[in-house]
Amino acid sequence: MRIAMWSGPRNLSTAMMYAFGARADCAVWDEPFYAPFLHIGGRPDPMLDTIFDKEETNPENVANRCAGLIPDNKSLFYQKHMPQHMLEGFPLDWMDAVKHVFLIRHPARVITSYTKKNGVPTLSDIGVKEQADLFASLTKKHSGTPIVIDSGDIRSNPAAYLEALCNALNIAWDPAMLSWPAGGHKSDGAWAPHWYPEVWKSTGFAGPEGPVPEVPDVLQPLLNEAMGYYKQLAAFKLTLPG
Repeated sequence: MRIAMWSGPRNLSTAMMYAFGARADCAVWDEPFYAPFLHIGGRPDPMLDTIFDKEETNPENVANRCAGLIPDNKSLFYQKHMPQHMLEGFPLDWMDAVKHVFLIRHPARVITSYTKKNGVPTLSDIGVKEQADLFASLTKKHSGTPIVIDSGDIRSNPAAYLEALCNALNIAWDPAMLSWPAGGHKSDGAWAPHWYPEVWKSTGFAGPEGPVPEVPDVLQPLLNEAMGYYKQLAAFKLTLPG
C-alpha cells in the first residue's frame, strides 16, 4: 500500500513520518515534490543548492516513483506530501495509486508556529486551502471521503489515534509507531538540517497541546480565512470508537 499523507507545515508531519518509518514494514519518502516545487516555482530555500544536488527535481520522475515499486521490498510506502507543492502542470495520475490521508491542525497553532520559524505566512504558505481543495477534488473523483486526522488529537492520545488511523487504512496497528531514535531518519530530505533540528531531538510524540494561542490582530484576517478551510476538513476527522 502507498499512503499519501497531505499536510501543511508546522503540523506534526515530520513526527508522523518518523512514526511510520519506525515500522519494519514501511518505507517513507520526505516531501517528494518539494525539490520540483523549488526548481520550477523559483521559491527560495536556505539549502537550495544542496537540495538540487541531492533530490529529484523532475516532477514526472517523482510522480513515477510515487506510484511505482515500493522501496526496500516493504509492504507500505508512506509519502509525506504538502499540497501547496503541487504546482500547475505537475502530473496527478499517480494519485490513483495511493491511499490519501489529510493531516490537519488548528490554524492558530500553525500560524503561531510558522511565524516563529519563518516569519509572517500567507494563506498559501500554510497550505490549508490547498488541502481543502484537494480533499474536495479527491472526494468527487473517487465518490468517497479520504481519511482526515487532527494532529491535536494524535498528541492527546497517540496510541489510540494512530491505531484508529491504521484501522481506517486497513493495516495492522504497530506499537513501534509510538517511538523512534533521536537524530532523524535516513530518508529525511536534504533540507532536514535547516528545518528539522527540533524534531531530531524527539523520540516520540510530544504531550497534549495547551490552549489555542492568541493570534495578533494583524493576522486575524489570515486566521479567519484559514479557519473556514480547516472546519471543512475537521468535519470529517477520525474520532475514537464510543
